[in-house]
Amino acid sequence: MKTNGPSLPHGTLIELRRWNTPTIYNGLETYSQADRRSYVNLEEVHDFMPQMGPMVGYAITMVLQPGNPEHVQRNPDAWQQYRSYVAGVPGPKIVVVQDLDKPLTYGTGWGEVISNLHRALGCVGVIVDGAIRDLDEMCYAGFKALARRLCVSHCHAWPVRWGCEVEVFGTTVKPGQLVHADKHGFVAVPFGEEQNLLEAARFMDTNECMTMIPSARATAGRTTAEITAQIDEAWRQFGRNVAKKSIGKGEWG
Repeated sequence: MKTNGPSLPHGTLIELRRWNTPTIYNGLETYSQADRRSYVNLEEVHDFMPQMGPMVGYAITMVLQPGNPEHVQRNPDAWQQYRSYVAGVPGPKIVVVQDLDKPLTYGTGWGEVISNLHRALGCVGVIVDGAIRDLDEMCYAGFKALARRLCVSHCHAWPVRWGCEVEVFGTTVKPGQLVHADKHGFVAVPFGEEQNLLEAARFMDTNECMTMIPSARATAGRTTAEITAQIDEAWRQFGRNVAKKSIGKGEWG
């Protein structure tokens, strides 16, 4: 698995999973040197298991084209080869799948059987720029899925390639990127920017809770002018708190 730094401790990943994906994004944008438009999904994505909460893991990647039967003949051993790739990558893992049939949907490789197999190999979920099926069975397996839609067919679902850069929901994802996803969408953390993520997310959430949110709630008996002044000061304090962290100067941690 390609990474530009050490993997995070498993306990850190568990704690990251306690936050929703917008909170993770809030933390990341405070110090990331990447374009803010480059590491989130740009197209609509549906979380079909919102009750499972967020998922976090390292990306493994796959390209499918269920509408093209030629891939089966070209490499009849593709599924076996792909499983070897999955098994060789440490977890937790999230499978990120590009569907070359987009915007059409002829079928999917993601249902009850494949989900159970990937769960056994250390995967916690999948993001498919296409469809999934066997929704209830995937839930029973404890395998979370984000996708464009549901479907009934697997058609000619066969791996085209894997372990490569993919484009899903308008965003490029590379193998080994840390991915956080929930009902809001997903964040693919740029390489080398994983280490500060938890601290930054904690800080931004606390900063909001101690400044802007109270200013909008503690309004009983106050005039509109007083409320506006209170909110303005809270925004200024929020900014001062951010400035103290020297955000953008590499001083997190």
